[in-house]
Amino acid sequence: MDSSIFITYAVPVFFLMIGIEFIFGVIKGTNNYRLNDSIAAISLGLISRLPPLLNLGIQGVVWTYVATNLNMSLMPKDSWVTWVIAFLFYDLCYYWMHRMSHEVKVLWASHVVHHQGEEFNLSTALRQTSSGWLWKWVFYIPMFMVGIPGEVFFTVAAINLLYQFWVHTEHIKTLGPLELIFITPSNHRIHHAQNPEYIDANYGGVFIIWDRIFGTYIPERGDLKPIYGTVKPLRSWNPIWSNLEIYHQMIRDTIHTKTLKNKIKVWFSSTRWRPEDVYEKFPHVTNDLEDFEKYDPDANRTTKFFTSVQFIINSSISTIIIFTIADQSYLQSCMLAIMLVASTTLVTSIIENKKWGYQSELEDQYSQNYYLL
Repeated sequence: MDSSIFITYAVPVFFLMIGIEFIFGVIKGTNNYRLNDSIAAISLGLISRLPPLLNLGIQGVVWTYVATNLNMSLMPKDSWVTWVIAFLFYDLCYYWMHRMSHEVKVLWASHVVHHQGEEFNLSTALRQTSSGWLWKWVFYIPMFMVGIPGEVFFTVAAINLLYQFWVHTEHIKTLGPLELIFITPSNHRIHHAQNPEYIDANYGGVFIIWDRIFGTYIPERGDLKPIYGTVKPLRSWNPIWSNLEIYHQMIRDTIHTKTLKNKIKVWFSSTRWRPEDVYEKFPHVTNDLEDFEKYDPDANRTTKFFTSVQFIINSSISTIIIFTIADQSYLQSCMLAIMLVASTTLVTSIIENKKWGYQSELEDQYSQNYYLL
């Protein structure tokens, strides 16, 4: 059983909770949802479900090999002890995977998607990468080596990921003693902040204890409000560009830097490092937090209505792909996935006021309806 199945069936609950948070914010006068930001975030989440559904990657093959040939069989089967250790061990592996994703550029290239949003609400939790399948699985190999059964691994993985959803909110302040042990909305807000005082901290999935042990814990301060987003702003709602931005930068820097050492270092360096000869030619524009303005292109009512309707259609197509996957040929699933990515990209171009997106989206929607029939 793949943990992605648990996540897939939890999606309706996620949407319900997003709706409740939105209504609560409107009533309280503290709403922090923007149509463009939320559509972009949720669309990225829908697209991120496609790689596991299409069985991309080699993680299953590697994990099976390790569990069969390199298994030290240290964990007793059918014991509650195994479940407790697996839950803790998974979160520890997650901590190091998450931390390395912020410290190594090629890993950051994938993870950056989750941090590009400049709002912090439950829709932000759905803003996920589509390229994590390339490498994330490596960090969980030790669990199979010590003998964690597959069904236990996938269950605790799903619980860990589901837990992380609710901490993406500004409406819950602090939770007293729970802040000492668990990841909470307060200390996860710090993780998403781009303030120099907060950046690169609080990496745990369920437990904050790893951050306290390894020195990466930073508490939220009452006098310093988190500013969300990345230091180098994306300034786009395009899901393809969101997923490829850092990969593009690394490829460009690799081509233009002069030394072989730097060509290799570009991929495995700190996320802040770039070759001097490249930085001079392609400088980064970073946020000035004193004058920080969120990316929020103007949109008229027609645009908002059109994108809202199309977003609902895209969500419906995604649901069809997910729940009829067993009845589709692999080619059909790939075609539907391509159509979903294309349609989502065109919709986000419209909310960026790229008017050519209207005609392209209408043509794309016609082809989708024809194909589904």
